[in-house]
Amino acid sequence: MGTRSGAERDAVTVEIAFAVVTGAFAAALVFGLVAGTGWYLDMSAAGLRIGGVAGCLAFVARVVQVLWRFTPGAPDGTAPRPGRAGRPHPDA
Repeated sequence: MGTRSGAERDAVTVEIAFAVVTGAFAAALVFGLVAGTGWYLDMSAAGLRIGGVAGCLAFVARVVQVLWRFTPGAPDGTAPRPGRAGRPHPDA
């Protein structure tokens, strides 16, 4: 594995920060929905526990989703192809 340029390091840092921030937002949203429903149905202790677990799962799922998509060589086909840099698409 070679050394990374400053732009590549910055891109990784931004992507990790984006994953953590959106993961925290998703976790707060899921926790609020589940715990709020539990509070409304008067199941406060169980609702908080279930909301906490659901929020943690939402956080992990979002972080993994964002970072998996960013990973070079990911199966979704978004990885850069080194031999095609700067060349137009043949159908263009």
